[in-house]
Amino acid sequence: MATLNIAGLDKAYGDARILKSIDLDIADGEFVVLVGPSGCGKSTLLRLIAGLDGATRGDIRIGPKRVNDLEPAARKIAMVFQSYALYPHMNVRKNMTFGLKFSGMAKQEIDRRVTDAARMLQLDSLLDRRPRDLSGGQRQRVAIGRAIVREPDVFLFDEPLSNLDAALRVSTRVEIAKLHRLLGATMIYVTHDQTEAMTLADRIVVMNQGEIAQVGRPLDLYYTPANLFVAGFIGSPAMNIFDVTVKSPTRLGGPGLGDLELAGAKLTPGAALKLGVRPEHLRWGAEGALRLTATLELIERLGEISYAYARTSDGQSIIAELRGRETPAIGASASFGADAQDLHLFDAAGRRLNPAA
Repeated sequence: MATLNIAGLDKAYGDARILKSIDLDIADGEFVVLVGPSGCGKSTLLRLIAGLDGATRGDIRIGPKRVNDLEPAARKIAMVFQSYALYPHMNVRKNMTFGLKFSGMAKQEIDRRVTDAARMLQLDSLLDRRPRDLSGGQRQRVAIGRAIVREPDVFLFDEPLSNLDAALRVSTRVEIAKLHRLLGATMIYVTHDQTEAMTLADRIVVMNQGEIAQVGRPLDLYYTPANLFVAGFIGSPAMNIFDVTVKSPTRLGGPGLGDLELAGAKLTPGAALKLGVRPEHLRWGAEGALRLTATLELIERLGEISYAYARTSDGQSIIAELRGRETPAIGASASFGADAQDLHLFDAAGRRLNPAA
């Protein structure tokens, strides 16, 4: 396995810059997930690493070697695609070995790799079947197996689970996590699914408009988002955001919120800020630094957890997480509260603030 180092990477098509000065270091054996909205550049970055597209500027190194000018086959990477990309006329065994047949590798070594990969992915009994005889989950495991037999330095996954149904996504996600622990491989994984990112990643790279918005461990991004974009993108349902004004170094105010006292804060009076609180931290009937009243418009019941969609008197929409059997009635006025430690502040440019700084 190997490290991956990206420095000053740009990709442009004419005047359109798709990637803008990407710097990223990935450790040997690390599982890194790229997330972001459609069109943010995450799949383009993966294709540049794979060598399927060329960079406009910057360097890509796998281990100590600069690979910008190397063909994909010479980069010691293996890619698992969203569409499986299996040969329909070949059985599972031939699909897994096809890329090795022309490498000059001994048949005994090829057989060993296929046997090991098939056992690892529970494909032993499927080696003589063709793709049309397999389920979606089985086809995806074959695609992963084809990558494993190459014994690459870096595995690349491009939204590999997006074609699977919900149950298969969960089970295949578990298998990929097990595979990473077993192989200790360097893996880079593109997804739009936050659950996949939070579950699988050692670190998450959040991208926005061709740039890296934040890199960090899953819970670091969740609890300390570096900016307003990450705060709104990570977490489902999304964080509630309110417009507030600093009234004194320790006091904020905003429409429908009243005054919020933040002990020990050192804020600039008159500044216009954004205040964020996640739905699970906005508790029905609770006291706290933040207190508001809203009219219930919808209760989304998911079992033990429900989500209340409500609107304050000034028209601000909010989402709050409810637990248990009892929920407020639709149309009723309900109070909600959040503790100071669960509040997030951002400046006018969307950057995270430390209120005590």
